[in-house]
Amino acid sequence: MTATIKQRIQSEGFKHYLQSLKFSLYTMRRPLDGFWDLVHEKRGSMAAAHTIVVVYCLVLISYIVQSNFWWIPIQMEGFNALFVVGTVVIQMGLFSLANWCLTTLFDGKGRISDIYMAYAYALLPQLISYAIILPLTYILTADEYMIPIMIWRVGDLWHYLLILCAMKQIHDYTFGKALLTTIISLAAMGIMIFIFLMFFAVVSDGIAYFYSLGQELLFRIRRG
Repeated sequence: MTATIKQRIQSEGFKHYLQSLKFSLYTMRRPLDGFWDLVHEKRGSMAAAHTIVVVYCLVLISYIVQSNFWWIPIQMEGFNALFVVGTVVIQMGLFSLANWCLTTLFDGKGRISDIYMAYAYALLPQLISYAIILPLTYILTADEYMIPIMIWRVGDLWHYLLILCAMKQIHDYTFGKALLTTIISLAAMGIMIFIFLMFFAVVSDGIAYFYSLGQELLFRIRRG
């Protein structure tokens, strides 16, 4: 009996995962209703959000590496897939943290997990645009570069629009307030990156100073 109940729970959980993954298409088509239901009606899931992020990273890496050379001329010797993945994950994490910290001060109703999940669902237009452009780079010529550029820009614009709609619905804001907090969140991301780089530079200089000091002491001890 216990095994049957456990199997039923696992089956229902997997069914909800598939439904929440499929729901990403609905949020892309009807963002206002979609992102409201995503969080407030529990139509989304973190498992589906993680899946979208993983697929997005794989498609992005394929897009960079496999696109025709006239579209993305890349030197494979200097390419690092982990850097691409890290950039995506850090960008999502910083935006989620910055937006949550900011909206907490301005009566925002979303949790940091809700912001992350909505951001992940909003990646779908970019994911689709990259997947469309990749084969087109082998079909089109370099003189027809405006076609993939248009697809790329539509995907980016749609992605930003979804983020704006997501922030409005998650925090129950007006469009103006959602736009303002999103812009400030982006500025906060820049400040956080600047502080991190400054901290990293100070720590690196400190380590280098004490290392050279230790080397000098060892040199004097050996001479003495």
